[in-house]
Amino acid sequence: MGAGMGTLGLFNSLQAATNMAPHFAPRAKRVIHLFMNGGPFGPDFLDPKPALKKYAGQRPEGTDLRTERPTGGLLDAPYEYNQHGQSGLPVSNLLPHTAKFADELCVLRSVHTDNPNHGPALLLMNNGTMTPKVPSMGAWMSYGLGSENTNLPPYIVLCPGRPVRFSILWNSAFLPSQHQGVYINHSKIAPKEMIPWLRNAKLDPATQRKQLDLMQALNREHLAQQSSPDLALQGRIEAMETAYRMQFAATDAFDISKEPEKVRASYGKG
Repeated sequence: MGAGMGTLGLFNSLQAATNMAPHFAPRAKRVIHLFMNGGPFGPDFLDPKPALKKYAGQRPEGTDLRTERPTGGLLDAPYEYNQHGQSGLPVSNLLPHTAKFADELCVLRSVHTDNPNHGPALLLMNNGTMTPKVPSMGAWMSYGLGSENTNLPPYIVLCPGRPVRFSILWNSAFLPSQHQGVYINHSKIAPKEMIPWLRNAKLDPATQRKQLDLMQALNREHLAQQSSPDLALQGRIEAMETAYRMQFAATDAFDISKEPEKVRASYGKG
């Protein structure tokens, strides 16, 4: 009975931990980060570079071009730019509809890198460094914003393909593991197919709950014997609880057939 009561206390504490309150009062409620892997050339859309037109066809002097491939002269971006909105944001004529929202956009033109390869570029964009042992942008957002739902992960990844660096791009590194991104295969329609191995095919929920309670009690006992905090084990305990609850909550969260027709129509066919 003592083990049962201890497990109950563990479950309550984990439930409170999973319902993570933000560390600061956030101005944003949630963040959607769209990373277009292999996207178009920046100067074709939102990043005019007049020097490209001036030096078109020429090779820049005194510059070490580390492209690892044969190179020629500079290539001019062939599209025209116009200023839009009260801010006067330059937008290419390829984006006439985006230009209507110029005053709602924040365009950063200070991003740069000295490595031409895709793998390091993915790390630099998603993790802020080419070193893979740091949290991803999404993990930091999860850490900063917290979570309003104890049954679903605070950070999910909708990625139709598998990029070069794969899960490193949404890892939590030294942050608690509940901030790790959960991969959702949104090329599937059925909720059960969107998250691999969501349900246990061999155990019913009641038996699985008993198995998890025993495992969590042993993990907690092992955790108490550590001389210093074991963040990896703490995160594993919390992740297992979230995974158990996800079995029942995720199927509803990703089942678009339960949405009203008006809502589904607003997203179009897909």
